[in-house]
Amino acid sequence: MRVLAAYNIKGGVGKTATAVNLAYLSAYHGARTLVWDLDPQGAATFYFRVQGKRGGGKRHIRGKQDLDTLIRGTDFEQLDLLRASFAYRNLDQILAGTRKPLERFAQLIRPLAADYDCLIFDCPPGINLVSESIFFAADALLVPTVPTILSLRCLDQLTEHLERNGPQSLRVLPFYSMVDVRKSMHRDICENPAPNRVRCLEARIPYNSLVEQMGVHRAPLAVFAARSPAAYAYRALWDEIQTELDASTRT
Repeated sequence: MRVLAAYNIKGGVGKTATAVNLAYLSAYHGARTLVWDLDPQGAATFYFRVQGKRGGGKRHIRGKQDLDTLIRGTDFEQLDLLRASFAYRNLDQILAGTRKPLERFAQLIRPLAADYDCLIFDCPPGINLVSESIFFAADALLVPTVPTILSLRCLDQLTEHLERNGPQSLRVLPFYSMVDVRKSMHRDICENPAPNRVRCLEARIPYNSLVEQMGVHRAPLAVFAARSPAAYAYRALWDEIQTELDASTRT
């Protein structure tokens, strides 16, 4: 099972849109796919028309309740959701009460490999015990990065932290999101990457009001706006991610 995490230290950069759109594409191309919505706001759960859970987070994170009880089917074939719980607002404290918290998510998802080919975490922002545990469970971090100075600073902080404390096997795959070509800063950052910064993928997600309308339609872009530039960009991103991960598997 390939494990991906839509993650950034910074909020408001398109993590949930990334998780939802890429999960749909994964399932569309035939992979049995599960999204785990770890954000207590439950945006991915909302997009997939599933009712969030107010409690229960503590019991299944601590292994006292099977994860299967939170998994729900979506409207899309081969795409399931491990729905959000409002209890995730205390997820750091819950993890701290477990044995070997850095290994906890890896342990929890291991049995899911029998039923799924791809798991995508939709992660809350911040760097904490939750994110640390995700780093040790994921094969790759998908890091949507708005082409601004503050977003790039967060990307640098993440890569520096992972160089010191992260697992060596973890791939970091940043890409530019919410790109507004009308802004000179966005154009300059995208076209002139700093040589000492981790390479961003070629695919870029444009700033597009249709992405915001996912909340109105409660569906991935490919469902209600398949020919939009943003939908094409997510397809290109998914293809590039697969190419990157397949290449790393062969080496």
